[in-house]
Amino acid sequence: MNPVRDKSVMYYTYVLKSKKSERLYTGSTNDLRKRFNQHNTGKSSYTKKYAPYTLIYYEACKNEQDARSRELYLKSGMGKRYLANRLKRSLSLTG
Repeated sequence: MNPVRDKSVMYYTYVLKSKKSERLYTGSTNDLRKRFNQHNTGKSSYTKKYAPYTLIYYEACKNEQDARSRELYLKSGMGKRYLANRLKRSLSLTG
């Protein structure tokens, strides 16, 4: 099996940064490109008022529940500290 050419479904946990307000949004999906486009075109009711976004971080998992668990962790206090430490330079960039 070639992991680069594996066609099985992947699940993603991602972090977006609003170019407008610099707010962060964390989510999970099985189609990162489509979901990112939905956030930036106002098709996500929760995030449309802060669009446009930049994708600043993502992780890939083979299991949907693993991706969702990771999303919940990154939304927790410890997860936010992890991201702040992991993305020091990305979070300090504006726009």
